[in-house]
Amino acid sequence: MNYDGNAGVLKLNGKNYTLIQMHWHSPSEHHLDGLQYAAELHLVHKSVDGEVTVIAVLYQYGHPDPLLTKIQSKLEKLVKEAHSSTNKQAQVALGAITTKEIRKHSRKYYRYVGSFSTPPCTEGVIWHILGKVKSISKEQVAELKAPLIWECKSNSRPVQPLNGRQIEMYDDEMNHA
Repeated sequence: MNYDGNAGVLKLNGKNYTLIQMHWHSPSEHHLDGLQYAAELHLVHKSVDGEVTVIAVLYQYGHPDPLLTKIQSKLEKLVKEAHSSTNKQAQVALGAITTKEIRKHSRKYYRYVGSFSTPPCTEGVIWHILGKVKSISKEQVAELKAPLIWECKSNSRPVQPLNGRQIEMYDDEMNHA
């Protein structure tokens, strides 16, 4: 989902990062305590000087996710568009939507500086992985994968070695750990 206009701002180290797009991967690209999850949402933010930060939300199988429930008809329309078109970049306009369903009061998150998980895998991305895992239904994961070509149905990058990167954990209840 690409955003036009002001979709929200994240303030990090005194700098504003504007939400420019969000997308899902399945299964998750990040693991917590060695566990891979059913899906992962990336909220991509960019500053005026081109720096990028991503907030990642992990999903386990369970109850349907409210945001995906809200856009289900648009996902179904995207599937039809993708399969009936020779255009490999099928798009469907969502119109104005609120994303309050994404908010998950997570007092704990992990942060590290890494790379994009898609080519060209550019370095310097500040990642924030929320510690509170959300719920998604198996049907919703299937709906997210439905518009994709067969080779991209499992669209997550394999876990990469840390290569000296430091992962910091933050917990509001315990302060910075």
